[in-house]
Order: sequence, then structure tokens, then C-alpha cells
Amino acid sequence: MYLLEDWTFYLWVKRGWTPCRYPLVASGHRKPLPTRRRESREEAASRRIWKSSSYCKASTMLNRKGSGGFRKRKHDNFPRGQKREEKENVTPSSALMTSFKSFQLELDTRHDKYERLVKLSRDITIESKRTIFLLHRFISAPNGEEILNESEVKLDAVRRKIKQVAQELIGEDVYQFHRAISPGLQEYVEAVSFQYFIKTRSLISVEEINKQLIFTAEDREETTNTTSSSHDKQPHTWSLKITPVDYLLGVADLTGELMRLCISSVGNGDIDTPFELSQFLRQIYDGFTFIGNTGPYEVSKKLYTLKQSLAKVENACYTLKVRGSEIPKHMLADVFSTKTELIDDDSLP
Repeated sequence: MYLLEDWTFYLWVKRGWTPCRYPLVASGHRKPLPTRRRESREEAASRRIWKSSSYCKASTMLNRKGSGGFRKRKHDNFPRGQKREEKENVTPSSALMTSFKSFQLELDTRHDKYERLVKLSRDITIESKRTIFLLHRFISAPNGEEILNESEVKLDAVRRKIKQVAQELIGEDVYQFHRAISPGLQEYVEAVSFQYFIKTRSLISVEEINKQLIFTAEDREETTNTTSSSHDKQPHTWSLKITPVDYLLGVADLTGELMRLCISSVGNGDIDTPFELSQFLRQIYDGFTFIGNTGPYEVSKKLYTLKQSLAKVENACYTLKVRGSEIPKHMLADVFSTKTELIDDDSLP
């Protein structure tokens, strides 16, 4: 017979405990040790789900001791008056505070310069895209020379923005701010190489691009107004070099513009331009395949887009060679647009 009270026995039965032992206690009474019944798989799974839920975590946080339901931290055990005394004992003119203030000033200056370079890079990207859109009108416009002159004016405005970037980077490591200016420089390389191809039907080199990015100050007053007083002894010549990675990425983006130039030239009745572009894009693709996976990650990522642009141009040349006499010239653009859409659908995974 169990020596249990009615309410205790009721709780045990309700919770599913079964008394099985009678250990001796100091009072001399024998009380059974409760043992829990074995959980089923469904109960164990529901218990694990409940413990991992947000409601369980919230309830455990509320049951903890301390104000606000959060656990006290170690440093909260110290009296508040002692903290105030320690803060008052710190003198702002100490060597430690002075050094940390200099660190703060240096970091704030660097972050402000980084933000200014990001804004300049966005302006360079926008103006370069406008130049590319203007150059696409070269084939359809009757006065191509005016479009080239207007594009040169726009590129001069882009170079003035790049001059401001070069002034910001005086005395700084360029590679620390390279991520801020890299998108704008890639877009500038794309615009310059596209204009150079329309003029000469060849690819511009990185040395020729860097020659255009050497700037000289017109007078001393302009330099003192645009720069701070700490750079009074700076030279009158600024330069910003395009890195090989930015040059390769800009040339890879150029292939997409050449593909659009091929389709638009066919729509205007120009049949010779697609074959020239096909040969040119094959040479670029061969150069990128030599790099392969040994180059940077961004270059290998652009290789897929380059191959897709080359396939569209080769498909246009195939259609012109095989079925060019069967399709009227005013319908060639529609035929190529539908075929490029089919190529895009096939290339999707």
C-alpha cells in the first residue's frame, strides 16, 4: 500500500507516473520515487518542435529572473556609482583618448572619401551608357560624323569626372578604393572601345585608354579651389590607370553592344557588317578562352555571356548566307529577333 496523500497521488496519476521504489528518508517514511512513462515517437517529435519554436523561447525568456525578462550580464553586478566614477576618471586629454580620436578622424575621412568615389562612379556609369546609346544611332542616322563628334563631347565630360576621381586618390592606395570606382571604369572602357571600333573596326588597347586619362591643371587657382589646403604642393598632372581586370570586363561587355549593332545593321539592310562582327567576336572569344579559369572570377563569369552573344551573331550570319536571298531585307530584323529569342530560351537551364 502506498503511503501517499490523495492530491499527490492524483498529480502522479494525471502526469502518468508510476511509483516503483520506496527509498528511506530521514523522517523514516517510505515514499515512492516517481518514474515517467516512456515517450512515444509522436510525443518526442512534438516536444522537439515545441522547444525549437519561438513561443517556447519567448516563454523561457519571460520566466528568467531580472528586469525585462533578460538574463543579467556579468558587468551588471557592479554598482552603478562605480561605473560613473570610472567614466569621470577618464580624462579627454589623455594619450589613449587622443589616439582614439585620431583613429576616429582617419576612419571618418576614409569613409567620406569612399562615398564620394561611389557617387562619381555612378555619374561615370550614367554618362557612359548615354554615350553608348548615342553610338547605336550611327548606322541608322544619315550624318554619322555628327554623332561621333557628339559622342566625343560626352566622353570628354566623362573624363572630367575621372579627373575628379584621380584628384581624390592623390596620396592614397588605389586598390583600397577600387571597388568603389570599378563599375564606372568598366562602363567607360566599354563606351571608349565601342566608339573606337566604329571608327577603326579594331579593338583599342589598354595603353591607349590610359594615355587619355592623363590630366593637367589649367591654372594654379583652379587646383587650389578644387583641392584642400593640405595638398598645396601636389603636382599639376593627375593620372588614373585602368587595371587589366577592368579592361577585360569592359571588353566583355562590349561584345553585347556589338551583338546589338549586328542585329540593327541587318535591319537597316547592311549585310557586310554582321560578317565583320562575327570574325571580330571570334577573335575576342579565343582570347578569353586562353585565360580560362586562371583569371579572376568576374572574367570567367562574363565568358558565358560572351559566348551567347557570339552564337547570336553567328546565327544571323548563317541566316544571311543560307536564306538571305529568300527573305526580303525589310523582314530580316524580325527574323533575327525571333531567332535570338529562341537562342535565349535554349540557353536557360
